[in-house]
Amino acid sequence: MHLNLFLPQPAPRGGRAGLARRVLRRLGPSWEATPARRVVQTLAFALFLFLFLYVMWPYGSKDYAALRQSKEFLDAESFLAVDPLVSLSTALAARAWVWSLAWAAALVAACLVFPRGFCGYLCPLGTFLDLVDWAVGRRVARLRPARVGAARHLRYYVLTAVLAAAALGVLLSGFVAAIPVLVRGMAFILGPLQIGGLKGWYLVPPVGAGQVASAVLFAVIVATALLGPRFWCRYVCPSGAVFSATSALRLAERKVDATCIRCGKCAAACSFDAIREDFSTRAADCTFCQTCGGVCPVRAIQFVGRWEAAAAPAGGAPDAPASGSEKHAPASGAVPVSRRGLLACAAGGMAAALGIQAVSAAGQPFPVRPPGSAPEREFLRLCIRCGACYQACPNNVLQPMGLEGGLDGLWTPQVVANWSGCEPTCNNCGHVCPTGAIRALPMDEKRVARMGLAVVNTETCLPHVGCEQACQMCYDECRAAGYNAIEFVRVGVSVDTDGNPIEGSGYPAPVVVPEKCVGCGLCQTRCYRINVLANRFLEDTAIRVVAGPGKEDRLMRGSYLALREGERRRRDAERRRREGQGGAADAYLPDFLK
Repeated sequence: MHLNLFLPQPAPRGGRAGLARRVLRRLGPSWEATPARRVVQTLAFALFLFLFLYVMWPYGSKDYAALRQSKEFLDAESFLAVDPLVSLSTALAARAWVWSLAWAAALVAACLVFPRGFCGYLCPLGTFLDLVDWAVGRRVARLRPARVGAARHLRYYVLTAVLAAAALGVLLSGFVAAIPVLVRGMAFILGPLQIGGLKGWYLVPPVGAGQVASAVLFAVIVATALLGPRFWCRYVCPSGAVFSATSALRLAERKVDATCIRCGKCAAACSFDAIREDFSTRAADCTFCQTCGGVCPVRAIQFVGRWEAAAAPAGGAPDAPASGSEKHAPASGAVPVSRRGLLACAAGGMAAALGIQAVSAAGQPFPVRPPGSAPEREFLRLCIRCGACYQACPNNVLQPMGLEGGLDGLWTPQVVANWSGCEPTCNNCGHVCPTGAIRALPMDEKRVARMGLAVVNTETCLPHVGCEQACQMCYDECRAAGYNAIEFVRVGVSVDTDGNPIEGSGYPAPVVVPEKCVGCGLCQTRCYRINVLANRFLEDTAIRVVAGPGKEDRLMRGSYLALREGERRRRDAERRRREGQGGAADAYLPDFLK
């Protein structure tokens, strides 16, 4: 099994390089050394940007669900689904099967042939960091540490802490896993620029603490490029640590034959610090990028089956490896992974999880979650805070929570109805969620999934306080959306001397029909924008969507349509029971208030 992807032997001394080599040489040394790897990286990064900026981009038609489906030849969340740490930590925290585990397992299996191939070829964060290093990092080499020491294994310690916290039901992977970090950073930085530039800056919501915290974290990760090429990937990234751990089962590896002249070009070209001082391989660090093989002047480096010997090139020395993989004794100064360090990080992850849970349980408000969200406890265990739902949500209905929900709620999506309401033709958020925190609902299910309940403030609502200013905006908006969950009833009804209501007295005012309301927030948006922002009749919206027990339905499985049908049958049975008893006292009320 020979997996060499670098260019053939260089042209003889004094000979003229071919056209392909001259073009690649102008692109850069790594392009000349391993053009196949760079092409795959470029295509993967372009695909990631296409999915994020085009497939997830919700604009172009008012039928948002149909628009996304027409563009989605590949699932928009594909890169999130193949990050193994996302699936592993989520399944561990939720104690349940997560559909993306199958995708991640398939990629890990492929990486047994190309160990850590995801890091070297497919990871868009790694490619982005390569671009940063090319543009900036190589110009400030003086910041790079001379020795790494125990920091070489930091990614294993971070992985241990993340998995330990997940075992107690707290997801920390969203803070450090490769793909969520990149998607969220782009959603909070590039997403607003895309909306502002293409749609209008007035559509960009205010920046909150959640966006600032994510942008700072992303900037810190990018800034690690100043410390060395792929510094984050080689030393810190816990997603890469999963592939490093599974590389113990690798089927192929880098090998060096006896023709090696020990020039050191391979070590200088390696972005992952996977080559020891004696030119043997740190197999857990090697991403099979094969740059070392492409720069080797004598082609002494080969990528072959793990149990195969490296064959010397024609005219070279016999097949006797000068240095191979970690079968050789580690070079002097190598620091092994500390068992005490792993135990300490596991304890630290558990302590952090317990602390986060204790703070988050202290009377936090009930946020309005997207339609189809899992119950709150399970939602927090499933949501990796990746930000994909923000990018796919039209009009920025979904916005990240800050610290008002505690650290456990940081970056989780909530409906901000003062800014916008949930569009009736959109179910994008569930279809781009990689873990099932938001279920991928068909449109007919989404339209009856109750995420909250609109409540009228009768002390400030203009019709309820008898204001002459005509106002039925919430009613009109709800009718236009097709929910018909707001009706007008007469309030302030006068009664005669016998206590009977006087027909025609009172004045009409809106009330919410609970069984029809899904908490979309369109009514709140209209009231806030007109009565509060534009006309300044009110200091705050007079109708607001609230969540919590009895006001929302959040199912892990099952049908929302069936749930609504069951409620309808119970109401019909109760109405028949009341009619059988006779109800003269409430005869003047509409049916939904009886």
